[in-house]
Amino acid sequence: MEKKRIATLSFNDGTPPVELPILSGTLGPDVIDIRNLAKTGMFTYDPGYLSTASCNSGITYIDGEAGHLYYRGYPIEQLAEKASFLEVCHLLLYGDLPTQEKKDEFERKIKYRTMVHDQLMTFYKGFRRDAHPMAVMVGVVGALSAFYHDSLDINNPAHREISALRLIAKVPTIAAMCYRYNTGHPFMYPNNEFGYVENFLHMMFATPCEPYLANPKLVRALERIFILHADHEQNASTSTVRLAGSSGANPFACVAAGIAALWGPAHGGANEAVLKMLDEIGDISQIPKYVARAKDRSDPFRLMGFGHRVYKNMDPRAKVMRETCYEVLAELGLQNDKMFEMAMELERIALQDEYFIERKLYPNVDFYSGIVLRALKVPLNMFTVIFAIARTIGWISQWNEMISDSERRIGRPRQLYLGQQRRDYVPIAER
Repeated sequence: MEKKRIATLSFNDGTPPVELPILSGTLGPDVIDIRNLAKTGMFTYDPGYLSTASCNSGITYIDGEAGHLYYRGYPIEQLAEKASFLEVCHLLLYGDLPTQEKKDEFERKIKYRTMVHDQLMTFYKGFRRDAHPMAVMVGVVGALSAFYHDSLDINNPAHREISALRLIAKVPTIAAMCYRYNTGHPFMYPNNEFGYVENFLHMMFATPCEPYLANPKLVRALERIFILHADHEQNASTSTVRLAGSSGANPFACVAAGIAALWGPAHGGANEAVLKMLDEIGDISQIPKYVARAKDRSDPFRLMGFGHRVYKNMDPRAKVMRETCYEVLAELGLQNDKMFEMAMELERIALQDEYFIERKLYPNVDFYSGIVLRALKVPLNMFTVIFAIARTIGWISQWNEMISDSERRIGRPRQLYLGQQRRDYVPIAER
């Protein structure tokens, strides 16, 4: 039997040492289990949880140094090339890629849940026309629990599955309705003749006046975006979903909390920031000036879409998205578009300039996905909504895993208090 590994924490003030077990996962670095530290009355300080594992999980694995991303053990490159988005949804939710029979059944379950309750549609009239679509998404997704309260027993696996299927099916419908409401166009109902991604494009861009037929290459491009963004370990929005869910909150409320976290510009707004940056640069002739500014530490300007907090090598999603980007531009004849020319010149510089190479500031998935979404005529304020559609399966899979975990506890981070010590109340006349 392998000897159990222990780390010993010693103190220089006479406090007895503490033994902390060392845990090993199937992949990745070992983890020190600090739960015994509670016996001393002390706890750890880790702003941003950069050195803290908040849970155990078997869903997604990232190796930032090597540039790997696995969903349930499958490399993201293989899934993006060969799988459909709903196959990936099945994989994340149930743990395995489906057989043909299971795939057909899963697709059927999703297809016949894409409609939303008719009364839910009246919610949109309560929002201003110019409301940001993400603000509407937070409200409407959170309201699903008021319409589908027949499946809110989180301790019932069948209820959890029904809620998961409803979220996967209805979030694209809700998202498309956000866009239509914002633009003043009539809502388009789902069409069961279409696949998942094609149906979303239909609800976004079709009109009641004529049939809609999406370009298959553009459908596949958006499907890849969905696959590449489906899950990404314990990021801010996923951790938010888990923290909200740890209290026993219903899954619709938890996913709404995840959408709110995703809305933050440091999380889901990166591809939007890329296009805003290109707008600021304005012309390909200005790129050398902006590259020089990016290298100047005293200048606050930063090139968006380069490097990644987790990946210290090439973002594995970026390679797939780069190929997709070039395919879309060629299909739509946009290779000479001013915005895209600037993006490709920035890419060329980043891949050849020693400054970027030494710092491993490679173009990331957000750099290319923003360009693709613009080519698909998705407006800028819908970029993060697209991200939310893709990430819904990751959120609900992580939530379901957490609820099933025998070690689940309500989340309660501690703090290092630096405020005032005890003070006594002074009457207002004496202050």
